[in-house]
Amino acid sequence: MSQNVHTEEATTTAADGTVLAYQTRGTGHPLVLLAGQANSHHWWDAVRDDFHSRRRTITVDYRGTGASGKPEALEGYSTWQFADDVIAVLDALGIERADLYGTSMGGRVAQWVAARHPERIRRLVLGCTSPGGPHAVERDAQVRHALTRTEPGAAEEALTDLMYTPAFRAAHPGPYGTLGDPGMPPHARRGHLRASSGHDAWDALAHIMAPTLVLHGDQDRLTPPDNVPLLASRIPDVTTRLFPGARHAYFEECRTEAGTMVLDFLSGAPL
Repeated sequence: MSQNVHTEEATTTAADGTVLAYQTRGTGHPLVLLAGQANSHHWWDAVRDDFHSRRRTITVDYRGTGASGKPEALEGYSTWQFADDVIAVLDALGIERADLYGTSMGGRVAQWVAARHPERIRRLVLGCTSPGGPHAVERDAQVRHALTRTEPGAAEEALTDLMYTPAFRAAHPGPYGTLGDPGMPPHARRGHLRASSGHDAWDALAHIMAPTLVLHGDQDRLTPPDNVPLLASRIPDVTTRLFPGARHAYFEECRTEAGTMVLDFLSGAPL
């Protein structure tokens, strides 16, 4: 489904002076794509071109990743700060209103964008994410332990297994763009972990005015699918869909179905 559409790269500046790198590709109504924790825009490399038949896509290198600045802020990073950075990019592009698709931590960031700036978001897609805070269903202790193993390659192998099923990995042996930005300094990686772990948008979800689609793999252990009904209980105008057998990276493993579903939802077609 790749169209080999040219990517334009640019930078702008956040309110605190941090350089923010962003990338635009294609033509049409703008669709902002937000990546997972500790990842740059390359998170979307495998599926990004699927949207260009109908949308211009915009990606952002979060502060701490890619070509963006990597400040050692005393107060750390936060998902609401990442959301403000997204608005700074939209302002730099002169975009008043966009569609927004956030996955994993990007879904958490997207919650803040849509809740705090409802006039800027036309339609919202939240993938493999949670509301955070005490109401969220967190990953189990076995998963947390696997991700902190110190043997060479063990944590990466655990993360890859949480992202993709064995069948998908056999057919698509990688490399995978969803396993973290290798150029991140340690302080930025820690900052992203704290930002995602500290997210709590439970009260803010009721302020999301955009029609919202919530997507999730039903075998996701990194962010359990029990978070889907929690999000649905708080967002006023919401549709939910689960992908049977899929893990965290459902958007790659169920690429054709998920991409088509997102585009249809964004265009207002019934799902």
